[in-house]
Amino acid sequence: MTPLAHGVGSVQDLPVPQWLFLYGAGVVLVVSFAALALLWRQPLLARHANGRPLPAGLSRVVLSPALRIALGALAVFLLFVVFAAALVGERSVGSNLAPTFVYVAFWLGLVPLTVVLGNIWRALNPWRAAAEGAEWLAGRLGAHAEPYPYPERLGRWPAALGLFLFAALELAYFEPADPRALALAIVLYSGATWIGALVFGSRAWFPNAEAFTVYFGLLARIAPFAVRDGRVVVRWPAVGLAGGSNPRPGTVAFVAVMLGSVAFDGFSRSSFWVDETANLGDLTGSLVRLAGLLVWIAAVFGIYHLTVFAAKRLASTDLDLAGAFVWSLVPIALVYAVSHYFSLLVIEGQFLVTLASDPFGFGWDLFGTRDFRPNLAPFAPSTIWYVQVGTLVAGHVVGLAVAHDRALELFPRDTGRALRTQYPFLVLMVIYTVAGLYLLSQD
Repeated sequence: MTPLAHGVGSVQDLPVPQWLFLYGAGVVLVVSFAALALLWRQPLLARHANGRPLPAGLSRVVLSPALRIALGALAVFLLFVVFAAALVGERSVGSNLAPTFVYVAFWLGLVPLTVVLGNIWRALNPWRAAAEGAEWLAGRLGAHAEPYPYPERLGRWPAALGLFLFAALELAYFEPADPRALALAIVLYSGATWIGALVFGSRAWFPNAEAFTVYFGLLARIAPFAVRDGRVVVRWPAVGLAGGSNPRPGTVAFVAVMLGSVAFDGFSRSSFWVDETANLGDLTGSLVRLAGLLVWIAAVFGIYHLTVFAAKRLASTDLDLAGAFVWSLVPIALVYAVSHYFSLLVIEGQFLVTLASDPFGFGWDLFGTRDFRPNLAPFAPSTIWYVQVGTLVAGHVVGLAVAHDRALELFPRDTGRALRTQYPFLVLMVIYTVAGLYLLSQD
């Protein structure tokens, strides 16, 4: 068993040259931009953001306190099992549930579920469930203290730091899948999260400062299902990214971590990076990878702000375009993750069938699945490449549409001015698309 290996095969034997895919993707974006400019003359997304309510009975079941408590209890139980496996289970990565559960089931598996079903992490977050349970119990005992006000200036900066630390563990640490390292990471993250919830209260802490709440919350804006005024609604995908007030401080940095970490992961698997870092020691290699991760995140952050600066100059405006257009990067962060990790999720996710019967690696067979044999080659390499190209291009087209719609909202009486803000964003999307495809082709 070799879990947590990225991808299979090679994309070198394609029917057409790789450079043609890169040029083709750029042409698709330019044509899409022209179509948006000619045909999309009024903001449309915000009109459909509230969606259509589903039957009241279904909403009552889905949003019922009983279901929320049951899912929260299950999530806390799974957190305990994963932590116990990491702490006392076999240290072999292939025999221990913790690495595959954390990096595959949790980190990758929840992404498509969130994009399809909405913000299910709200009900499955074990840290939030435990914190809210403790607050409820403290209230019943008369020991509940009024939390401190959460500082507005902090915004989502703590969440950005938390996501960066998780990415550093996964991509920079020399043994990211070591169960004991994961056990320590779970303890540290849980402690910091619960202390923050205790000081500032769960309602303020989790939407602002808890990395995974912010991460899955942003992705849930793409989903066709949402909760509005106590009802579950169905809506067009991606309309949750439309309009509204500017995001909280730190949102741009958070999205930069989302994009930059995946981009660095692709770059770190290129032959150039592998050759240059092959002979580094554990500590030196970790520090070099950490520096590389920071450089890629800083590059995404800097290029985005350079794009915003150019858009402001072209439109002659002092509006906060960085906050206004950041939602257009969320679909790109999604397709970067999907294109880079979908084969890993399908292939490595199969090992969960085996590990569920023997989570500690002690030779158990709780569910009779210990002898399950995964299919390690479910896709041809060319199939993987076509999916990567399709998802990347589609995500960037959606990003262009979101930014275009937002520009029309900001400048409702001056379509030409709105369009001028989008020229730099077209360049940005082309750069992101071509760079993403190039990195994937080098993996």
